[in-house]
Amino acid sequence: MRRTAGKLADGREIIYFDDSAEAPPRVAVDTRDLPVTQPMSEVRLDPLTREWVAMAAHRQTRTYKPPADLCPLCPSTPGRPTEIPEAGYDVVVFENRFPSLAQNVLDVPSTVDGERLFARAPGRGRCEVVCFTSDHNKSFGELSPERVRTVVDAWADRVEFLSSLPGVEQVFPFENRGEEIGVTLSHPHGQIYAYPFVTPRTERMLEAALEYYAAHGRPLFGDVLEAELRAGARVVEESPHWVAFVPAAARWPVEVVLAPRRQVPDLAALSSVERDDFAALYLKVLHRLDALYNRPLPYIAAWHQAPVNVGREELWLHLQVFSVLRTADKLKYLAGSESGEAVWINDVTPEQIADRLRTV
Repeated sequence: MRRTAGKLADGREIIYFDDSAEAPPRVAVDTRDLPVTQPMSEVRLDPLTREWVAMAAHRQTRTYKPPADLCPLCPSTPGRPTEIPEAGYDVVVFENRFPSLAQNVLDVPSTVDGERLFARAPGRGRCEVVCFTSDHNKSFGELSPERVRTVVDAWADRVEFLSSLPGVEQVFPFENRGEEIGVTLSHPHGQIYAYPFVTPRTERMLEAALEYYAAHGRPLFGDVLEAELRAGARVVEESPHWVAFVPAAARWPVEVVLAPRRQVPDLAALSSVERDDFAALYLKVLHRLDALYNRPLPYIAAWHQAPVNVGREELWLHLQVFSVLRTADKLKYLAGSESGEAVWINDVTPEQIADRLRTV
């Protein structure tokens, strides 16, 4: 794989990851007249839950559902420059033009209205866009195993870099697919958020992992993985280095977890063999998901990694893929119980989900 870094017209970084032998040198210049942006991001702490909330009012003007011929993630063409100056690419990563978090945000007072209870801080982090292919009409599941491997290498590269930035506490790569999920750009792409705090879900997982290790001397996720393999009822796919299963307490009507058999804290720690093996297994899972309702499945694919500075020995890298689609034409809405109290109610059992995915 060849890695080439450059700059866009407004100073944002862009990085090409090429696996094609015929890929040309990446020397195209961004010809747009773009002003240097000043993100107005900040984070505020909810005193009742101790959870940080990001505020990014400048994102109201971000690109919203453009037609395919105006897609900003497609390669540039004569007379129509896009976010990617080149006429084609394999995989490309660039800083988001409308970031929720950024390095160059302004300082803010440490409290809201001078009230000690309402803590406040700059939204200092970084948000990047990952384009999986230059083909606007493809999906992740239609990529070749070799291209998926390139994406994994790009994720690992960015995780390692973003983890080194001052103030970054957690790095979160993810993909949103489908309008039902809220996707506003249909080009196949994902994002990476570098947060200045540890996310609430990760904090809960770390608390559980620390408590379990203190009581049993073993990693919690490792024992969960062994239990799923013993039971077998929720296992969807297996490979030499990875296991895909529906968790025993699945929240979503469609939910699959992909985990390496070896404990690693993040994507950057995966071996070359594990990256190759993931590419093959993940494509099998995505094909099953699309076959479930005989239509492209809207989903979120979320990489859960250990934070940068804590939990490196206790947490276990895994990918959670889930969908709001509970039947071919019905959505799962997060209504009163889920949205108000975070108590999930699933309309199907995990065993039913796994059985349907195995048989499609």
